[in-house]
Amino acid sequence: MNSDKKILIIEDDELMIKILTFILNKEGYQLSVIRDGLSAIEQLHTINPDMVITDLLLPYKSGLEVINFVKSNYENKAIIALSSLGEEEHSVSEAFKLGADDFIAKPFNPNELVLRVKRLLNH
Repeated sequence: MNSDKKILIIEDDELMIKILTFILNKEGYQLSVIRDGLSAIEQLHTINPDMVITDLLLPYKSGLEVINFVKSNYENKAIIALSSLGEEEHSVSEAFKLGADDFIAKPFNPNELVLRVKRLLNH
């Protein structure tokens, strides 16, 4: 089990939160959920996750701002960016430039999400 690994999910869509928490809880990860970028930045130090999974479109601070903050202050944290299909390609490439380790388009295959999370957390 992965009970020693903490994942912070930053997502404002309730259905997506339910899907992500269901999939990752089943894998045994410790999860924290925050619904906006500003709160995520403010609480990151307290939560101290091993991985951040963030949507790119968030209230108050964007996912790109969150990625930039995480990589500027905690270089050892893995980051997966989430974005709906059809959202700007520019945002995805910007996420990688800022230091995101992976990108998953919504809707995604649950098995693919689990494989990517495990790959980043077990390297």
